[in-house]
Amino acid sequence: MSNIKVLLVDDHAILRAGLLRLLSEEDDIEIVGEAGDGREAIQKVQELHPDIVLMDIGMPVMNGMEATKQIKKRDQDVKVLVLTMHDNEEYLFQVLQAGAAGYVLKKAADSDLVNAIHIVNDGDCFLYPSAAKLIIEDYLDKVKQGQEPTTSYDSLTDREREILTLVAEGYTNREIAETLFISVKTVETHKANIMEKLNLHKRAELVRYAIRKGMLQVDFDDVLE
Repeated sequence: MSNIKVLLVDDHAILRAGLLRLLSEEDDIEIVGEAGDGREAIQKVQELHPDIVLMDIGMPVMNGMEATKQIKKRDQDVKVLVLTMHDNEEYLFQVLQAGAAGYVLKKAADSDLVNAIHIVNDGDCFLYPSAAKLIIEDYLDKVKQGQEPTTSYDSLTDREREILTLVAEGYTNREIAETLFISVKTVETHKANIMEKLNLHKRAELVRYAIRKGMLQVDFDDVLE
């Protein structure tokens, strides 16, 4: 299996050096380049074709949020994993809306980053626990306000419903493939069909949908404590 190619984007050279040392210890992760601002990041993505861009938010010239939007607009296959010090709802939803596949706090980078890179590379979304809590709270608020969009559950096949449940429970594409004895590519195809049928675009939206349909058992009292 080929290495996961990562582009480091942060305006602090010392932090990039630390991330380089941390990730270089992983046998299956290859740092293919570095960038100090969003505009340079876009150029490096076009030149180096990384699998994952590890993106800071606050940078000169062009910030990480705008760079993420531009990168995803040019190439949907490139995955952006945001690394930031901001632990609040405003940044979380802005990051997801920009097209990022994950959100890692700098203070937890030593424990979460490698796992996040593998999860995002497998086609899934990485959110730290408090971020997942914010998404569920937002979902519950929308349900109370009657804003949850209507979807077409009946159009899903039995296999698609099975995969939707596993996705909502947090299984990665690879784990779903192993559980159902199918290929990762087949899982990705089913997920794409599910999202198209339900008019959903992110894993977080699939989780909300599964909760609303009773496909996922969640103890909200525990989640919202």
